[in-house]
Amino acid sequence: MIMGKYGNVQKMIEFGNESWNSLKDCGLSDIRVRYTDTNRVITSDNHRFINMCSCSYLGLDRHPKIVQGAIQGLERANTVTLPTSRLRIGLSLIDEAEAILSQVFDCKARVTLSCGAASSGMLPLLASGYLTEKERPLMIFDKFVHFSMAHMKSSCGDETDILTCPHNDLAFIEDVCLKNPTRKIVYIADGAYSMGGYAPVEELEKLQDKYGLYLYFDDSHSLSAYGKNGVGYVRSKLKSFNDRTFIVASLGKAFGVCGGVILTAYNAPYEDFINTSSGPQAWSQPLNAAGLGGVIASAQIHLSDELETLQHRLQDNLYTFDKLCPTSNKDNGLPIRIIELSNSNNAIEFSKRLFEEGYYSSAVFFPIVAKGRAGLRIMMRADMDTEDITGFLEAVNKIALDYKNFGS
Repeated sequence: MIMGKYGNVQKMIEFGNESWNSLKDCGLSDIRVRYTDTNRVITSDNHRFINMCSCSYLGLDRHPKIVQGAIQGLERANTVTLPTSRLRIGLSLIDEAEAILSQVFDCKARVTLSCGAASSGMLPLLASGYLTEKERPLMIFDKFVHFSMAHMKSSCGDETDILTCPHNDLAFIEDVCLKNPTRKIVYIADGAYSMGGYAPVEELEKLQDKYGLYLYFDDSHSLSAYGKNGVGYVRSKLKSFNDRTFIVASLGKAFGVCGGVILTAYNAPYEDFINTSSGPQAWSQPLNAAGLGGVIASAQIHLSDELETLQHRLQDNLYTFDKLCPTSNKDNGLPIRIIELSNSNNAIEFSKRLFEEGYYSSAVFFPIVAKGRAGLRIMMRADMDTEDITGFLEAVNKIALDYKNFGS
């Protein structure tokens, strides 16, 4: 039996388990909170802090219109959920949510339970060839692609050939296209990466025009926070949205609700296959009534002037952070920042000290990031004020001074 051809969960656990245990021992995992009436959260033992790693980049997760939309969804449906495959029977709220999302993103939108569920259904379907003119494609996964897609390599590898590409390596992708002129090629990547940075969307679209390349993006970390109506980084950079492009994204980050979305071209020839054969989209429980009501309310905000105001506020906060604490992601317009601290022990200890000061930051270490690149992941949000950012960075500087040899 060949093991570890497309992934190795056993090795991932072995390498990461010590750091995860250290995180737990420091009280930095399994924290349970409730919101206060501000952007602070509070634990059961009354420790109040700012969550500096929340992915609600626009602060919409506690927006009163969205909360009310979720309540109205329950009242309108007169149930929490309809426990039947949506392929057979679904709440009418599904059609309403998908219609307004299609308006927001100017393409065909399908609501899913999560972005991970979307990729779990879509990637094997792509591998089968039924979205690529019934020809099994050669699939290229970017080296840094999110785990929600990377872990599907084994399923896709049962259907077709799989390659892993160096990060954002356009020459590698073009070389594969040139060496396989008669095959369909699919490139799988993040639009905006969870550790910062983004895909070269415009250059990839040129390869699509030249070679017929299929493109599959997870754009969860830029949706809502970037582009007109919050269409995200990928959708903003594409000249056109054709039936060789697929985008999935989470609605549980900057969009402020829950669930995921699949975006495809209008009237694509494979719509029926997605409806019937994309795994969780066909046979799993659909998003519940509160979630659908929240999606509709958030989409209404995305179509209003309020969204642009929130996006500008986020950009102002990014400018403040970058001016005071330049990092490798400085000035890229996306909300994730990384403070590198060289090893997991440093990252966990630093995160523990910050938590004591009233700021929760996400300690990241291998296998989340490459060995030797451990650090803190920080997310900027529109619902922070200047004092939140400066207070956090003052705490960072204070702790750094206490550890003169920190990171050495």
